Amino acid sequence: MKRLIEKGLMFGNLIHVSSPALVERYNRALEHLTGRRTELSDFHIDISGYSPEVGDELSDPLYLNPNGVNRQFILLTTAQKTAPLLNVKFSMSRSILRRFIEENEAQLFALTARDAVAGELLNSVYSVSDPKALFDIRTIRIEADTTAGTVKDAEALGERIDRFMAEDDAWFDDVLIAEMIGLAKKTGDVTRNPVRLKLMEFAQDNYWTAHFGGLYIFRGVDHPAAICAGDKADLGKLPIKYTFDFADRNQIAKFLDYNDLVEPIVKARGIDAGAILRQKLDFIIVDAAQDTGIDLTGATRRDIRALARAHADTLPQEFHGLQALLRWAEEEGPWPRITSDHPAYFYTLRAADHADRDLVNMLLAELAPKDVRQLFICHKEAFYRAYRGWSEAKKSYVADFLDREYQADKAGARTALFGHDAPMRETDKDDLIDRVGPWGAVRRDSGRVKGPWGG
Repeated sequence: MKRLIEKGLMFGNLIHVSSPALVERYNRALEHLTGRRTELSDFHIDISGYSPEVGDELSDPLYLNPNGVNRQFILLTTAQKTAPLLNVKFSMSRSILRRFIEENEAQLFALTARDAVAGELLNSVYSVSDPKALFDIRTIRIEADTTAGTVKDAEALGERIDRFMAEDDAWFDDVLIAEMIGLAKKTGDVTRNPVRLKLMEFAQDNYWTAHFGGLYIFRGVDHPAAICAGDKADLGKLPIKYTFDFADRNQIAKFLDYNDLVEPIVKARGIDAGAILRQKLDFIIVDAAQDTGIDLTGATRRDIRALARAHADTLPQEFHGLQALLRWAEEEGPWPRITSDHPAYFYTLRAADHADRDLVNMLLAELAPKDVRQLFICHKEAFYRAYRGWSEAKKSYVADFLDREYQADKAGARTALFGHDAPMRETDKDDLIDRVGPWGAVRRDSGRVKGPWGG
C-alpha cells in the first residue's frame, strides 16, 4: 500500500494536525467522546476527525465508530469538509458530514476558532450483530457541540433572554440576571452573534454497509431488494422481499432495469463511450497479463495492444464482449447481444441520472471489478481490498495510471465517466438499444416473468 500512499491515492487530502493548540483541542474532544487521549504531537485526520495514526496508537481503528454504527466526529476546522472518510461502514456517512459542515459553516468556523466541535451521527441502532438490525436504520440525526458546551449554553442563554424580555418583573429577578451573566461569559453576545447549529435529520432508504461482507439495501425504489457481496444464505431471512448475491446476475440485472437505475454506456449522453470502452479493455488486458512478469509501469496503449496480441488466447469473455460493443459503437461491426449471463454485461452499464446514482455506480464497480478506475472512484474500500491481491506488475500499472490520468483532474474524470447532460428530447421507444441492447434477456415480459425478478 506504500505505493498508493506515496502517490496520494490512499490517505490523500487528510488534514494535518501539528500545532500544540489543535492537538490539545483534539484531545479534549477525544476524551469527551471516548475517555481516551493521544500522546502524538502531530497526526492527520479525515472529515470525521478520525486519524489513522491515532488508531494505530490506540490499537483501535474504530475508536470514533464503536460497533461500526453511530459514527462520532471531531471537527477542528471547516476545511475537513473536503477530506475523505476512512474506514467507511456506511455509504451515506461522508455525504451527511459534508452537508452538516457546509450548512453550518459560518457557525462552525466561529466555534472551531476557540474549541473543537464533537458530535455523533445518531440512529436508533447501537449494534448490528444481526443483519436484520440494519433494516431498522431509517433516519440519521446529528448531535454536535463544543467540548465546553458552547451551543448548549447559547441555547440556555437565548431562553433566558426571551424570559427576560417577556416577563414584566424580570429586572427584579436577581437569579435570572446572574444566570444570564454567567452564560454570557462563556458564549459571548448571542443576540449579535448567534451560536446555533441546525438540527439536521437525513432519511436513509437506500445505502451500502460494510457489515456482513458488504450489503446494498434498496428500500426507496418501486421494487425493493437487498444485494450482498457474500453468500445470501449466510444472512438468513431478511425483512425485505428479495435478497440477491452476486451470483444472481439475472435477478440483479432485472432489479436495476425495473427500477430504472442504470443506462447503457453506449446510450448515455455527454460522454465518449468509445474512449470509456477502450480504457475498460486496457484494464482487462492488464488483469489477464498481470502474472507474466512484464513491467507495466508507464505502459502506453500501444504496449497494451501488444500484450493483447501476445495473450489473445487467454483473454477473458469480458474482453471479447466489450470489444464487439466497441466495434458496434464505432459503426464497424454488428450489434452484439450481451445478456446478463455474459461476463461483460455489467461493464456495459453506468448509473442513470437519479438521486442514488453514486450508490448504483458503487454496486456496478463491484460487479465489474476489472475496471479498476471505476472501482477506485466509486468504491475505495473494495479497491484497496482487491489491490492487496494483485501482482506487483498490476499494482504498478494501476497506481501509475491513476496518478497520471485521474489525480490530475478528478472532477473532469468523474464528469467524463458519470456526468449527465439534460436530455434534448424524449428517447425514441423504437431505438435499437432499447429493443435489443444490453438488456437482452432481461427485457420486460409480463407473460413469462414470475414477480419482478423471476421465480
